[in-house]
Amino acid sequence: MDRENEKVAAPKKGRRQGTQGKPGRTLVFILIALVALTGGMFLSGHTTPRLGIDLAGGTSITLQAKNEPGQKNAINETNMNTAVDIINKRVNGLGVSEAEVQTQGSENIIVNIPKGTNAKQAREQVGTTAQLFFRPVIARQPSVPVDGGKDKGDKGNKGDKDKKDKPSSTPTPGASDKGTDKDGDKGDKSKDESASPSSTPTTQGRSVTDGLKDEPTPSGKSSDKPQDKKDETPKPDPAGDPSAKLQEQFAKLDCTDPKVRTKIKEGVKPSDPVVACGKDSDDNWNKFILGPSEVSGKEVDDAKAVYDTQGAAGWKVTMDFSKTGTKQFGDITGKLAGKQSPQNEFGIVMDGEVVSWPFVQQALTGGQAEISGSFGQDEAKDLANILSYGALPLTFKEQSVTTVSAALGGEQLRAGLIAGAIGLALVIIYLVAYYRGLALIAIASLGVSAALTYTIMTLLGPTIKFALNLPAVCGAIVAIGITADSFIVYFERIRDEIREGRTLRPAVERAWPRARRTILVSDFVSFLAAAVLFVVTVGKVQGFAFTLGLTTLLDVVVVFFFTKPLMTIMARKKFFASGHKWSGLDPKRLGAHPPLRRSRRTSAPAAPVDPNPKEA
Repeated sequence: MDRENEKVAAPKKGRRQGTQGKPGRTLVFILIALVALTGGMFLSGHTTPRLGIDLAGGTSITLQAKNEPGQKNAINETNMNTAVDIINKRVNGLGVSEAEVQTQGSENIIVNIPKGTNAKQAREQVGTTAQLFFRPVIARQPSVPVDGGKDKGDKGNKGDKDKKDKPSSTPTPGASDKGTDKDGDKGDKSKDESASPSSTPTTQGRSVTDGLKDEPTPSGKSSDKPQDKKDETPKPDPAGDPSAKLQEQFAKLDCTDPKVRTKIKEGVKPSDPVVACGKDSDDNWNKFILGPSEVSGKEVDDAKAVYDTQGAAGWKVTMDFSKTGTKQFGDITGKLAGKQSPQNEFGIVMDGEVVSWPFVQQALTGGQAEISGSFGQDEAKDLANILSYGALPLTFKEQSVTTVSAALGGEQLRAGLIAGAIGLALVIIYLVAYYRGLALIAIASLGVSAALTYTIMTLLGPTIKFALNLPAVCGAIVAIGITADSFIVYFERIRDEIREGRTLRPAVERAWPRARRTILVSDFVSFLAAAVLFVVTVGKVQGFAFTLGLTTLLDVVVVFFFTKPLMTIMARKKFFASGHKWSGLDPKRLGAHPPLRRSRRTSAPAAPVDPNPKEA
């Protein structure tokens, strides 16, 4: 009998040890993770969470995409990403730093602009549809700062009068390609006589062809040779000769100044000649005099960046025009083909800025064209996106605009922190009053949860641009109750086991499986609600959903890797194990039943002896 009892008892003892495990190692693991996150926070140089517009101050604009009439299924990922790139360039044109432009959902774009920006100007910039035009180039020069331009220009010109009268005469023949230095050496003498070093034009060295003939080379070298035979400085086209006012504006134009670039875009009409700015492939600014628009970007049906595997062109951009665009593009290329540089070029103008200015050798009347020469992959894709956006069948409607001053944002942040502190204080008071000693474990767990939440939110700022807005603060406050609820579920399970007459150590282990199941189900429901809210909403409500989901996941981590191991260790301490009246686990106060006693298995009792046996 004794041996049988020993065999039954041994597995129970071993199982209990396996269930308890080694809680000290688990606590060390989560503390190491917390130290690592804190260290990463300080090493990154970001010790506070990144604040949203409503807390730090600024303007937040939500744009909703709409299909143009007659266009279906135009709201797609490619078009939305292209729109984000264009709007981002517009915002940067305002001189704004740390602005955010990003898609949200399938048909919304969020533009967050920090404080210090003209909100009205920002709304005008981001809320309008992009305008793309093809304009003939009348004159082109590199743009230098106004002061530097005067110093350098005096060396090679006879006087200011010549510069003012002939701003368009500075381009030199044969300068339409950066790769033709060898062929252009013969014209160096004429360059020195007709133009100063500061006015030597730069070009992208790109040609426009129909993509069907091999006559022009991609680099444009062959097109330069006929032009190099002439030493005369080309004159502006009389039909497109700009007015004196435009010439004066061109002479004074400084494209290196962002404010100047923004100002010259204001009030521009497609039917008027204009001055404009554009960057070449070396990030140098050039200034232009452009004629009236000949082709609208809406006439471009499609544009793609492709790699020429058969020839030596490398990356190139192909364009397909509509029926109307085919005629318009054929007319303008026919006019430009017989002229000299830079008047054989046309500028591709997006939102008032010249993004490319390829030269033309022949009339392109087939409705297709390709731009080639010195393209990198990213540069070709960017240009293709810009050309596509000019025909993008999307418009954007302002869904909401929120402008918050820095002072109001600071007040909102203080109010949110005060609300969070009051909520945390009320939870702690309740825990101490009801659970007494167990409240220490709950408060420690809340502290670990808060530290993990703070460090992760801080690190998410520079990594994924997460910004803590006011709804996100509300989500963190709500999370206090969700986290405390998990502790309460576990504590109540332990107290139920004690009420049934068990001692603390087995009660802690027996309560955990049932409490764990309840905690996981509860947190799964909360996380599912946060995920659905994040997907179906836009704007600031997503901040609330993101914070709620994050803190729900951290609640599971804290309960499993901190609260449970810490409770196992505390159950071995005399204060809790003895059921002290201030421990929160006093059997008398909990109304515990008498301790359960195990019954030993005994042999079957002998049959009762009949005092009066009957004889057979």
